[in-house]
Amino acid sequence: MAISARQQFSIGLACGWLAAVAPGSAQDFPPVPHHGSASHLGVASCASAACHGAATPAQGGTVRQNEYTTWQTDDRHAKAYNLLLEERSREIARKLGLEEAHTAKICLDCHADNVPEERRGPEFQLADGVGCESCHGGAQDWIRLHTISDDQNSHRRNLDAGLYPTADPVTRAKLCLSCHLGDETKLVTHRLMGAGHPRLTFELDTFTTIQPAHFAIDDDYRVRKPVAGAAKTWAVGQAVALVQILDGVLNPELGRDGLFPELTFFDCHACHKPISAGSWRERASLGLGPGAVRFNDANLIMLRVAAGVVAPELAKELEWRGRALHQASRASEAEWMAAANELRATAQQAVEVFAQHTFGEQDLRALLDALVKEGERGEYIDYVAGEQTTMAIGSILTAMLDTGSLSEAEYAQIEQVMADLYAAVAKDEQYRPSAHLGALRRLKAAAAP
Repeated sequence: MAISARQQFSIGLACGWLAAVAPGSAQDFPPVPHHGSASHLGVASCASAACHGAATPAQGGTVRQNEYTTWQTDDRHAKAYNLLLEERSREIARKLGLEEAHTAKICLDCHADNVPEERRGPEFQLADGVGCESCHGGAQDWIRLHTISDDQNSHRRNLDAGLYPTADPVTRAKLCLSCHLGDETKLVTHRLMGAGHPRLTFELDTFTTIQPAHFAIDDDYRVRKPVAGAAKTWAVGQAVALVQILDGVLNPELGRDGLFPELTFFDCHACHKPISAGSWRERASLGLGPGAVRFNDANLIMLRVAAGVVAPELAKELEWRGRALHQASRASEAEWMAAANELRATAQQAVEVFAQHTFGEQDLRALLDALVKEGERGEYIDYVAGEQTTMAIGSILTAMLDTGSLSEAEYAQIEQVMADLYAAVAKDEQYRPSAHLGALRRLKAAAAP
């Protein structure tokens, strides 16, 4: 079967990450599994052929029963711990003054299910990497319950017993971003990257897509679990990402590194370019001159685009609060922190808005148009913004296909043009905004109704 341009690009992202690593109101989500209280029993507790370790999918029933096999053979999460044994990881550890990467908490917190010793069952092994309970939560209270529940209320009972609600886009975003960005206890810092750790990148719908499927969204699934769709998953992911970035900025333990702010929250490519290149270009929306260290606002740009379609007044507030944050970075730490706190509150409003919104055909067309217009406005001069836009368009096109806004034949034609867009962001050090914008315009023409 042919691999689509989106799949090829996504595989590249996943490989880069591997070298690197890592319901209801959005206010009442449970703690992510790493911070929960239940014991983690280990992947062996799921590996029986009668449970989730079958060689092939089972016929009938509500689960495939080969989920463990899929994880072990196809899922890069299963190899996360082993990366810590490679020479690159050992070299990073040496540079940071750590004894070993595979014993250092800063590494294990994302490369393994590194729960405290007292929460590890008899079959638990750190060497299993990012396993079942890393995402689904400690199985202490739900493992037996979920083997006997087989009706439309079974999933609710599992959640009540501590199963983590990965089907919900808000809680899934919190979970994934806890490693693919960081949370209140762990972060890939600028020092880690300086020692050789690759830059992290993440977009919720794209990374959901590249996760090897160990479930099928069929009629039975839809009865038991929410199905957000690609566009909603993308928008929620952008909002939660911005909230968590600003949580890091505001956290006194994470937001500073000695004299400087924690530079991982700023745009790498605003600084990391040859001094002799003379390649500075103005983004009029920021009001910053050359030489300014810029907050990485790629998620903010995407969120502003999404809100512009769904909640225009919210989009305006995001824009001016974003500009205020950039301006405050040139004023004082007090003003910077105040602006970050205000923008965070607005981003949290966006989480609530998108958690309740269903994107229709008109929304999807408007999003596609707005993403191109932001490029024409000059908002994608930074690589990360171009990268996020490319992943966003992949999600929007998938949503259009899923909702019938595009036929299979139309989608196949657009995929040929989409390859140009993926090529434009394939290598960050070779990114040219003009090439990216040209691909955006060609794609818009190809997708026109």
